[in-house]
Amino acid sequence: MSLSAEVDLTRLPVHVAIIMDGNGRWAQNKKKPRLFGHKAGAESVKKIVEVCREVGIGYLTLYAFSSENWRRPETEVSGLMSILKHYLQSELSQMQKNGIRLVSIGDRERLPKGVRDSLAAVSEATKSNRKLTLNLALSYGGRDEIVRAVRKISKKCTDGILNADAICADDISSSLDTHGLPDPDLLIRTGGEARLSNFLLWQLSYAEIYFTKTMWPDFRKEVFLQAIVDFQQRQRRFGQTGEQVKQG
Repeated sequence: MSLSAEVDLTRLPVHVAIIMDGNGRWAQNKKKPRLFGHKAGAESVKKIVEVCREVGIGYLTLYAFSSENWRRPETEVSGLMSILKHYLQSELSQMQKNGIRLVSIGDRERLPKGVRDSLAAVSEATKSNRKLTLNLALSYGGRDEIVRAVRKISKKCTDGILNADAICADDISSSLDTHGLPDPDLLIRTGGEARLSNFLLWQLSYAEIYFTKTMWPDFRKEVFLQAIVDFQQRQRRFGQTGEQVKQG
């Protein structure tokens, strides 16, 4: 039986987040420059977006470039920005054809102007699409995001809009970059590492986590569906007992 047949389309995660790790190591294993791996990784992005739309995943968040990635060599950062800009420009027609809406999170002001312009243009052009929301985390760090949220809330308190004693979890969620998006149900990390790497620290509180040794450039439909099947075999309790969940 194929993995596609094992997937229960009535119990899909609404929102899948992926830490796309392993591009550089994949290239080094092939004695190629790191950018060779990043270019191959861009093809995996296209394939996984296609699979998500095909099976009916509503939201896909990809950790494309972290706030810490700015520390990498200038040539690698420049190459990554070039790959990102090309992806945005070349995939617009496919996004429109397949009903994909593009959004992004992170400190976008740090991105090169050409990338910011392309990102804004594609986001505007696809804003009415509803089959899949593709969320790119760019120049993103979970701690930075929370700091920005705290500043927004602090200003509301200073301006008298919000009482500090009344601050609740919803106030924090609505002040994050991801406001308007559901929290991820499933986090996948490729490349064999087992850590969050400053990704969606607030939003992943109750996400199921799936680690795979598969490097991102080799990550394709079958590996993705295996993560979905694994997710569907878990019991999500959200603090309750297993008996309570079964009783509904």
